[in-house]
Amino acid sequence: MKVLLHADAVGGVLTYALELSAALAARGVEVVLATEGGPVPEGARRRLRAIPGLVHAEAGFRLEWMDEPWDDVARAGEWLLGIERRERPDVVHLGAFAHGRLPFRAPRLVVGHSCVVSWYEAVRGEPPPPSWDRYRREVREGLAAAEAVAAPSAAMARALVRHHGPLAPPAVVPNGRDPARFPPGEKAALVMGAGRLWDEAKGAAALARVAPGLPWPVAIAGDARAPGAEGPPVAPPADDPAPRALPPGPAHLLGRLEEADLAAWLGRAAVFAHPARYEPFGLAVLEAALAGCALVLSDLESLREIWDGCAEWVPPRDDAALAAALRRLCEEPGRREALAARARTRALRLGPGPMADAYLDLYRGLAARAGARP
Repeated sequence: MKVLLHADAVGGVLTYALELSAALAARGVEVVLATEGGPVPEGARRRLRAIPGLVHAEAGFRLEWMDEPWDDVARAGEWLLGIERRERPDVVHLGAFAHGRLPFRAPRLVVGHSCVVSWYEAVRGEPPPPSWDRYRREVREGLAAAEAVAAPSAAMARALVRHHGPLAPPAVVPNGRDPARFPPGEKAALVMGAGRLWDEAKGAAALARVAPGLPWPVAIAGDARAPGAEGPPVAPPADDPAPRALPPGPAHLLGRLEEADLAAWLGRAAVFAHPARYEPFGLAVLEAALAGCALVLSDLESLREIWDGCAEWVPPRDDAALAAALRRLCEEPGRREALAARARTRALRLGPGPMADAYLDLYRGLAARAGARP
């Protein structure tokens, strides 16, 4: 079987695509990976080169959730159709909604990793303004045209139906991470966070606000500046990428870290906090759980679905509750270690192998219905 896998090169979707490509290739699937939205970082590029038989094409088109993207979205569609004509895959697996209505020869699977409408509802507490009506229409038409739709959590699947239906219930395929990439280490008195500081949904700013009142130091990994934004970042990244002793007080902003550096920090951190307002799945939480961190999470439907019984829960937007939960774990080693053990046990079920097997089942069903070779 041959699959054309489309993903953007911004954030967690690229990580997802790398894990899925490697796991599919290990199962004998030919993978053609098409990435857009910007250049693939060098660390990810090295991983791509190590995947047997992978064909990679990349482009810098603006993505459908960016400002005024539609000319670029159209050009990206022509680019993807050209790749399909050349490579002739059995299935096209798309990470952008609008591309779902392109006239591919092969059947289309659209995966909804997130959407602006559900983001707006969760973060701003209201529907997007009329300036997003074009986006709504493109999403709805792309989902309606696809032969199959999937999401990484049941919560995200319900959001797609609620905001962009009528739509048959999407398949739910949880994301996976290779546990060997995030080994636990000797734990230190350190609270970690990871997420884009510019994205209100991730809650990194809330963790930074409560950091000065905590007994342990706080370190936050993630971009401080949005893609395409001008000017200096909010704060310079740490000058030393290796985990080290940090003083309590204001949060230490580490900037964007290569995966190995992030894994080293998580391996040392005893606690990981993710006070998100919106989270369709939460790859950073999965990575922290694999690394043996005790979790403090926003009480969101999607995070409860995956981590119920494995975390301290705090209401979104409640800095006082976040600070209290973090202080409690700093001061209670028994509870901290018990939560970390439970979270890691749960995380080990969410590997790239089960993710790839679930997608393979979807691909085979689509190919069989389309009359393609199995």
